[in-house]
Amino acid sequence: MSTFQKLRKEERETRKNLIIDAAMDLFSQKDFHKIGMRDIAKRAGISAAAIYRYFPSRDDVFVEALVRHMQVVEGLFEKKVKAGRTSLEELAMGSVDYLLENESVFQMMGHFMVTGQIQPKALERYNAMQRHFLDILERVNNQTDIGNNNRLVTHAIYASVTGVVMAFKNYPGRSPEEIKRHIYRLVRIVSSVFTTGCIPEMLEDAPDQDAGDPSPVA
Repeated sequence: MSTFQKLRKEERETRKNLIIDAAMDLFSQKDFHKIGMRDIAKRAGISAAAIYRYFPSRDDVFVEALVRHMQVVEGLFEKKVKAGRTSLEELAMGSVDYLLENESVFQMMGHFMVTGQIQPKALERYNAMQRHFLDILERVNNQTDIGNNNRLVTHAIYASVTGVVMAFKNYPGRSPEEIKRHIYRLVRIVSSVFTTGCIPEMLEDAPDQDAGDPSPVA
């Protein structure tokens, strides 16, 4: 590759990063469904026509942003798994923390999971990201007392953990702290069931009804 070609490639990657950063910035201010390609282009400082040279659709922008976020998380999990320092609960709690702390990522995942609407090219990237995370989860599950090499079980674990977050993250009438504690308790139950086959008798930070710390759902 010539020096000129290398510079062109670097320039293209820089512009793509600017577009992705602009999209994520908009996410912190507007609802996912209200953000269009023109909005992203304007925030990135490029023309509405130019943005399509880098991404053919809005889904491609958001999937690329989601993939880059997940690559960071998966990289951290991968290191721990290779070192044998990650339990199923730790992996599940780490995933929960990331979704709770990154609203834009949560919204994008929710959109793609619920609607199933995604462009073919973006779908390839999304599926590759999902498969890699499931591979990590499966390796951790195989280390548990009842773990087995069954992809369906891995899917069940993934669906259980993400389902808990989606069901309770924005539960009305409760503070973020109450919701977070409740999600933690549920994820510990899920992790224990898949790890030992049993529901834990006692949970850390269990609700103290006398102290007025009810769960979100009675």
